[in-house]
Amino acid sequence: MDCFPFKYTYNTYTLLISGQHSSARKYFIMRIIRYLDENENTRFGHDHRDGRATLLEGNIFESLQDTGRRTVVAKLLAPVQPSAILCIGLNYSQHARETNAELPQYPVLFMKNPAALNHPNDPILLPPSCLDPLQVDFEVELAVVIGRAAKNVPAANALDYVFGYTIGNDVSARRWQKHGGGGQWVRGKSFDTFCPLGPELVTKDLVPDPQNLRLQCFLNGELMQDANTSDMIFSVAELIEYLSDSMTLLPGTVIMSGTPSGVGFARQPPVFLKPGDKLELKINSLGTLCNPVAKAG
Repeated sequence: MDCFPFKYTYNTYTLLISGQHSSARKYFIMRIIRYLDENENTRFGHDHRDGRATLLEGNIFESLQDTGRRTVVAKLLAPVQPSAILCIGLNYSQHARETNAELPQYPVLFMKNPAALNHPNDPILLPPSCLDPLQVDFEVELAVVIGRAAKNVPAANALDYVFGYTIGNDVSARRWQKHGGGGQWVRGKSFDTFCPLGPELVTKDLVPDPQNLRLQCFLNGELMQDANTSDMIFSVAELIEYLSDSMTLLPGTVIMSGTPSGVGFARQPPVFLKPGDKLELKINSLGTLCNPVAKAG
């Protein structure tokens, strides 16, 4: 399985934006991938097509340089290595209703272990403790990537701290989430491979309105989730304001902004992932994130 749209459609621009320091900072407006080259070096690139990408060098959040050099993409990686993964529960009105939950007064915050990170096209591995009975669920989400340290940021300029967006899958072991985690969600959300991200990191300038994006999740070709980010209870800007209140969001922080209705456990009968399944998650402007499902070894 190899899902990667937007081939041959890249336009790259460079912006010089003056920051708090005397030197200008360089930002790119593009679709960025993280990958392994033929020597297994981790690289950043753009204009990915025909198994090659144009190499970007430097710190992704501070100073990227477009080398113009085409390199081999041996393996596509999640587009960012998160410094933290902050997740929001019950952030879509229809999802709250399908779970018979009251609309939250404040964002419902939990975290995923950064080691749960998974790459495009790599399998979601179901642990033995999640196979009998089946309990692992899918959740398509808009993933927000913070680009510079954010603390006490008002919603009015919160999007200035966003580097870009990608697709996330908040894979969830429901029994562990609800009954096996001592009342906390983190355990059921943090098994290895339970946080696929990708396929690209799309810089914020290419997503003018994060509250007008269509999200879809297909399981074995069947549409399971289909919604718009306009159904969010708390917008991306409001989430950043809330999360940054007396708490610094470091560059590379990923905010999983919640999932819409259609999740497996709320269906009658419930639908849970099993070995051999295939997931395709789509968000317009961001592409398609594909992952097969397999039994953990």
